Amino acid sequence: MSEPTGSRRRVVLGIDTSVAVAVGVAVDGEVRATRWLDDSRQHVERLTPLIAEALAEADVTAADLDTIVVGMGPGPFTGLRVGIATALALAEAVGAQVRPVCGLDAVAATVIDPPADFLVLADARRKEVYWARYGADGVRLEGPAVGPADDLRELPVTGPGTALAPQRQPVPGGPVRIDAGVLARIGAELPEVGPEPLYLRQADAVTPTSRKSTLVNRAGRIRLRGPQ
Repeated sequence: MSEPTGSRRRVVLGIDTSVAVAVGVAVDGEVRATRWLDDSRQHVERLTPLIAEALAEADVTAADLDTIVVGMGPGPFTGLRVGIATALALAEAVGAQVRPVCGLDAVAATVIDPPADFLVLADARRKEVYWARYGADGVRLEGPAVGPADDLRELPVTGPGTALAPQRQPVPGGPVRIDAGVLARIGAELPEVGPEPLYLRQADAVTPTSRKSTLVNRAGRIRLRGPQ
């Protein structure tokens, strides 16, 4: 597709691998393509092909990318590493900017009629949830953090972990997944979260301890390099 002389489209790629494999492409603020794979065991194999498919559907190439918005979690160690490493490698190859955001913020930003105070949840496994609390304006007030759903405040809930809190009132019409198309469309409006992935817990492969503490990164784990 040719562009008018002297103009340039703003092409943004959204990637999130905190819950599933999610890819989205927005051109000039309009979502042009999305891909979703609800299988955490295929992050490595399917992410790059899904990016290629989404770019082709949007009628752009990787060289057209201005920004890559990447979900930094919260999420499990392996899944997050795949998405973040892919975003970094692609950005380096094509000269795009990387914008790191919290995936839960993207969910909160798309609630159509948010209550005055609500929670966004995602499955953290081990009978726990990742969570953050938001106000009616979609601004994060607390979190992200991880813990048992039963320990959370009695507030309406939304997000991919909603089913793990069946006793809580769901936010009417609230999204139940992290949409990478939304990341691509509004990523510039979401707050940056810094270079450290939001693991919130140690990786499952580390030596077990008597109790897992809430952590953000350790030496040797992947991180964004410097200001983006």
